[in-house]
Amino acid sequence: MSTRDLLAASALALVLGAGAASAQMVLNRGNDTDPSSLDPHQTSTVSESNVLLDLFEGLLAFNTAGEAVPGMAERWDISEDGLTYTFHLRDSKWSNGDPVTADDFSFAYHRIMDPQTAAGYASILFPIKNAEMVAGGKMPLDQLGVKVIDPKTLEITLEAPTPYFLELLTHQTALPLHRKSVEELGNQFTRPGNLVSNGAFRLASFTPNAQLVMEKNPGYYDAGNVRVDRINYIPFEDRSSCIRRFEAGEVQICSDVPAEQMDYVQKNLTQELRIAPYLGVYYLPVKGAEGSPLKDARVRKAISMAIDRDFLANEVWAKTMLPSYAFVPPGIANYVDGGVTVDYASEDLFDREDEAKKLLEEAGVAPGSLTVELRYNTSENNKNTMAAIADMLKNIDINARLNEVEGTTYFNYMREDGPFDISRAGWIGDYNDPQNFLMINMGNTPFNYSRWKSPEYDALMNKAAETLDLGERAKVLAEAETLLLDQLPVIPILSYSSRALVSTKVGGYDDNLMDKHPTRWMSVN
Repeated sequence: MSTRDLLAASALALVLGAGAASAQMVLNRGNDTDPSSLDPHQTSTVSESNVLLDLFEGLLAFNTAGEAVPGMAERWDISEDGLTYTFHLRDSKWSNGDPVTADDFSFAYHRIMDPQTAAGYASILFPIKNAEMVAGGKMPLDQLGVKVIDPKTLEITLEAPTPYFLELLTHQTALPLHRKSVEELGNQFTRPGNLVSNGAFRLASFTPNAQLVMEKNPGYYDAGNVRVDRINYIPFEDRSSCIRRFEAGEVQICSDVPAEQMDYVQKNLTQELRIAPYLGVYYLPVKGAEGSPLKDARVRKAISMAIDRDFLANEVWAKTMLPSYAFVPPGIANYVDGGVTVDYASEDLFDREDEAKKLLEEAGVAPGSLTVELRYNTSENNKNTMAAIADMLKNIDINARLNEVEGTTYFNYMREDGPFDISRAGWIGDYNDPQNFLMINMGNTPFNYSRWKSPEYDALMNKAAETLDLGERAKVLAEAETLLLDQLPVIPILSYSSRALVSTKVGGYDDNLMDKHPTRWMSVN
């Protein structure tokens, strides 16, 4: 057992003992990794979202089916033109006893759009009037379309009618903040003992690489129906370690299952294994230094053509992923029938490799002259995927070397324009609409890891944002994806399914397309 495992096991033993002594209902949740921050405006990953949506609650929240339902707002009105939303807040309290007010939301929305905050995910809320201009420093903060009517009423005005706006408000970027503590404590407001939250739970302690502990928030409006008293979030970048703890009864939920152990899990943990469709794409951003052959779309297409997605899905991921040639995942709402794909998707792999070599020759890349670094965040599944891709690239005379990076710094590095050749990334739908996937490749988005610039693509995305007819809008978005798949600054390779282990003792964990499972709804028998 590793030092990290021993530390986590000791901490778990203490927590389990304390839980038994007080007859508390304790849930031990495995999470992919520690959050890099508990400031909602400095986070972006699913593992961070899992934690934040237990600590905080937005105007809307997720139910067990992954649907948007009333949260801090018990009801809302929408103007006839679809531009103005008026939210009426229910009575609820922050974890320090202060009432939750409309100003808490207004403060948070203005803060995330403040250029000084440098929030990488601010673009999620760009449908709000003037939000993009404010975030870009081209308009003052007071021009943001968010207005406090009274302590229990918040008005939000949009740039244009946005059919998915209410779903946006379930996202971590739309969570409220306790103004007084943030203003008084600055960047220390997220520390245990300082963090004031309004969700079903409050922060008790946080020991990096061991566990993050929450306890029930008695001021939460629905606290009487929250059955779990204490959550211990345990980070497991080594998914196999979570399985061992799960089988020992020390963990009730593992957020992921390593593909190489899928046969064992399917045989021995049949009732506990959860596999369900998931709104997400697993892809390869391609960047390269200035002057690199990777800047040539023909080279990127050659790499895409050489990747055997069926092998990755069936062998590496043990049929828990689907091969994909599209950036927008299947089953998404508000899109063209059948989605968009590439013309070589159905071609024989050997024929594709021959075509790829011709493309490399046209681009002036001699056989064996190109070496690329394949960068990925720590995970057995990611490592095996990138190792397989390295082997596939040998078939078109491209050399590859692997670079594994620890998870908490991995995405920050790419958001901050760190240099790389080809990296591994995943995008999980924040809301059920193709715009959420396609917008991350726009030139002004920090999640555009490849830093690809296309005025034509941006113009199509802006046109879609102004198109009110959903059918016509879908066609414009499809045109944008067609352009993306022609230029391939990102190479889609798989579409996701969610894979988890859930103890039969856990109630209130329902499979859903968004893979959202707030602890608020759970119980442990």
